[in-house]
Amino acid sequence: MYTLGINAAFHDSAASLIKDGELIAAAEEERFTHVKHGKRPTPFSAYELPYHAIDYCLKEAGIHLSEVDHIAYSFDPDINKIEVYPGLDDLYLSSIRRAAKLLVSGYPHHLQKRFDSTTADDFEWHFVDHHIAHAASALFVSPYQHAAVLTIDGRGENVGTTYYLGKGNQLEKLSEVLIPHSLGLLYEAVTAHLGFLHSSDEYKVMALASYGRPTYLDEFSSLIHLRKNGKYTIDEYRLNLMFGPARKRNGPFTQKHFDIAHSLQKVLEATVLQLINWLYEATHEENLCMAGGVALNCVMNAVIRDKGPFKNIWVQPAAGDAGTALGAALWVDVQQRKTNERSFVMEHAYWGPEYTDEEIEAFLKWTKVSYRRLNNVAKEAAQILAQDKVIGWYQGRMEFGPRALGSRSILASPIHAEMQARLNDIKDREDFRPVAPVVLEEDAPEWFNDASYSPFMLFVYDVNDDKADNIPAVRHVDGTARIQTINQRQHPCYYALLKEFKKLTGVPVLVNTSFNTRGEPIVCTPRDAVECFWTSPFDALVIGSFLLGKENLVY
Repeated sequence: MYTLGINAAFHDSAASLIKDGELIAAAEEERFTHVKHGKRPTPFSAYELPYHAIDYCLKEAGIHLSEVDHIAYSFDPDINKIEVYPGLDDLYLSSIRRAAKLLVSGYPHHLQKRFDSTTADDFEWHFVDHHIAHAASALFVSPYQHAAVLTIDGRGENVGTTYYLGKGNQLEKLSEVLIPHSLGLLYEAVTAHLGFLHSSDEYKVMALASYGRPTYLDEFSSLIHLRKNGKYTIDEYRLNLMFGPARKRNGPFTQKHFDIAHSLQKVLEATVLQLINWLYEATHEENLCMAGGVALNCVMNAVIRDKGPFKNIWVQPAAGDAGTALGAALWVDVQQRKTNERSFVMEHAYWGPEYTDEEIEAFLKWTKVSYRRLNNVAKEAAQILAQDKVIGWYQGRMEFGPRALGSRSILASPIHAEMQARLNDIKDREDFRPVAPVVLEEDAPEWFNDASYSPFMLFVYDVNDDKADNIPAVRHVDGTARIQTINQRQHPCYYALLKEFKKLTGVPVLVNTSFNTRGEPIVCTPRDAVECFWTSPFDALVIGSFLLGKENLVY
């Protein structure tokens, strides 16, 4: 039984395909269209479906759309009782209600191979509660059969925070917080006030926070009122009255901006910590699963890990809205198969497109670029990195979720502090942005305090004091690093690269940042990789078994 999951109601448009409880493929629309986040969350874009991501999922399974049994859309317009877009909700919801017809009639002409002749009668269509989709995306791919589940984002149909007790494939709702009372919406509003793009740049506010002081704790804390049963309210706020005029895009940063970000982040951490304390008391489970855009806040996640009552915490790599395509499909799959058993665990995030060496070389020949085949990809790439060169690394299936995790990455040595500024310049990023490390799983505790299995870059750890001078490029101003651990089972070539770099330098750590430049999604195809390489000032591209270089690196 094939179940296709679709996220399209807001942003981070995505698709996933499940076959009898097993994930076949998952990808975000932005990777195919080069439109960051797929689209903006506006009422005028609700009709836009992730046709390219759907086409990829069908291709991976070798099927036509008409062969899909069930389609799960991660928003239910029939339970939407609180206006999403006041005055424009009729337009917004009508597009969602017509999504099945739009799917079979509105696909781009060049994708007709897997869409044509399909009718809405060929499959059963399901609208899935947005927060149920978030919850299923976390619990159903976790290693836990029993867990408390927290979903926390800007908003779903009516809510911004929901609590569940998960057992097997069952989700029992325990409590919820109705919008407009939403920690996610508050964080979005401050993101915009600080001159960033809301529903997109919240991670920049998290990074900015490390440079600030808790000057405005009282201002933010006074807005939030905790109630019984995990509920809370947030007073109406006008940030321009609280903090003065908003920063303009690309305007200078002042200490006040740093302090606003810092204070917001600290209040978020303290508030969510109290919420999960209630959830623990309500469930007495030792495991916690989290999803929703706020669950991508890796600093907050670390506070929950270190100060919260739960023994184990799981956040799946596409915790934002893209992940609801996965969760909706999983939810419908288990409902239709009427099973409470599951065996699939998401041990890695590599669920996107992959290109063979034959396909890559054919493209390289066609473009007439100079390249050479490597005899030992990991060893020769490690030698380049040990020379303080920056490489594009394009290997295997593309990642699902916002993090580059070793398939579509820019890699560099962490040994010299200047590498952080160099990478920010290469990617045209803000100077305050940190870069993150990947570390061999077996060596992680030696380099990062109490580090353990952390494959998705969703938790920060303190860099161990005795190692800080060895990897200054990945140590943020607050002494932490957002780590990715890697083992051989997850990505053999990536793991081998780390092993070879360790042999050469004694350091089992590399800088890993996403293979893209400012405003662009992570690269997907060989063409994307080559275009990014030749229009960016990094030194080499290791793509499949081939090496492209600049300044006589190769020849």
